Amino acid sequence: MSLKNFILSKLFLKHLGLAVVIVFVIVMILLIWLNIYTRHGQAKPVPDFVGLSLDQTAQLTKKSKLRYQITDSVYTTYVPRGCVAEQNPKPGFKVKKWRNILLIVNAINPEMAAMPNLVNLPKRQAISVIESSGLEFGMLRYIPDISIDVVIKQLHNGREIAEGDSLQKGSVIDLLLGKGLSNQRNPVPDLAGLNLESAKNRILGASLNLGTFIYDNTIRTGKDSLNAFVYKQNPEFHPESSLQLGSLIYLWLTVDSAKLPADSTIVFTSDTIPHVNLSEGQFN
Repeated sequence: MSLKNFILSKLFLKHLGLAVVIVFVIVMILLIWLNIYTRHGQAKPVPDFVGLSLDQTAQLTKKSKLRYQITDSVYTTYVPRGCVAEQNPKPGFKVKKWRNILLIVNAINPEMAAMPNLVNLPKRQAISVIESSGLEFGMLRYIPDISIDVVIKQLHNGREIAEGDSLQKGSVIDLLLGKGLSNQRNPVPDLAGLNLESAKNRILGASLNLGTFIYDNTIRTGKDSLNAFVYKQNPEFHPESSLQLGSLIYLWLTVDSAKLPADSTIVFTSDTIPHVNLSEGQFN
């Protein structure tokens, strides 16, 4: 039989048709399997795990049809020990079912840090050294001295602490500074519209201290607290007002821009807001 006759024969055409059907069926099965495997269109937002214990995290991931994996541990004062400190993907990011959420937890046993020597350092440098050492800056205290804004003593829980002493990471260090031999006063800074970290930095820059900060009832979640900005301060800002060095400034924060003074604007964006220590704040 010639090749032409074979190709045109019923047997060849029958097998060719069968082969096309088989390939079509295989392709359709693969497409259906891929659609099921990738769960196309079934993405859902990731819950907020920060601050949850591991038991709470396990329950929430099961309820949300997700999985979690602990990748590291840190020591921080932002959340209780043994609770989630960071997560990836971030809350609200859409993922598909049974996606692994990577978590960093707060260590149960705190790390230790050696106390650096801050005496004779200028204020800004001393604060930077405290934070880079794993410790936390507390308050500025001033006494009459020939020096101005230079560290005279370093204090922990009100007692002087020596260089090299071992402290838990996150321990609060206060600084005793000289204020010169005159009764120097600094202007009250205008803090309206600033987020907490920016307001705190401006207060410290004026050689003053941050007192209590209070969130209003618009703050309901951790994300709200990170987006909050100052709408009220005490003492209030006035071009001619001033305070003694080391005085306290109290803040009220909100996410409601209608509460801002008419001549104020928000000067930051949410994607540049740093984390803050929520344990220091209060909720109304």
